[in-house]
Amino acid sequence: MAIKYDYSGKVVVITGGSRGLGHAMALEFARAGARLAIASRKIDSCESTVAEIRAIGSDGSAHACHVGRWADCDRLFKEVYDKWGRADVLINNAGLSPLAPSMVDTGEELFDKVIGVNLKGPFRLSTLFGSRMAKEHGGAIINISSTGAIRPGNDTAPYSAAKAGLNALTIALAKEYGPKVRVNCIMAGPFHTDISKGWSRTETFARRAKATFPLGRAGEPEEIAGAALYLASPAASFTTAAILTVDGGASHPRVMTERSGE
Repeated sequence: MAIKYDYSGKVVVITGGSRGLGHAMALEFARAGARLAIASRKIDSCESTVAEIRAIGSDGSAHACHVGRWADCDRLFKEVYDKWGRADVLINNAGLSPLAPSMVDTGEELFDKVIGVNLKGPFRLSTLFGSRMAKEHGGAIINISSTGAIRPGNDTAPYSAAKAGLNALTIALAKEYGPKVRVNCIMAGPFHTDISKGWSRTETFARRAKATFPLGRAGEPEEIAGAALYLASPAASFTTAAILTVDGGASHPRVMTERSGE
């Protein structure tokens, strides 16, 4: 039986909310009655998601925003309060994880872009929204991190470093804006999204997941929504500065033993 959450009258801001995990969370919050402010770099995708939200029976607004740019973060903050007059939940979901030929061949522009989207943007948005929430009616901030923060790969070192920084930032923000604002983090593992389908839908990945992940598979985008709904709700009233791993056990792989005849 599904747990019922009621976000009627609440405004939820989601960066990277037009696709992947952000899109899935947006639709679930809409089904729970929330109004959504959807932000991403492509306004057309945001507007398409808002149309889906309205079809569900809720309402939303679309915002073009490159979270790696300080000015864009400031503008998003202003647009949300101009439109809705409040923000109850901020979900820092926008992310970027390009591969580099090698660590030494990682260019400065690529490095800065990865750090900007995955760490600088969440810092700026959290301080803007968090400080106003703390002055007014309180709220919740949820950062979407990655298990790459604790299991870094050499091909995604800047991304892993940024997500590790986001984990640390979560704790610092919880101290800064508590007790009226709770700040938590979802450390996501492998999920099937339009971005990851190049590897997550391959037979090689499927065999590895079945052999080594306790749940034997990657997650579906909808499966992260329950964690976000919980962390943003009164049910998590005594939960802050937490890093919740949602990865099907992938960061703690099981040890498989071979048996004859199998």
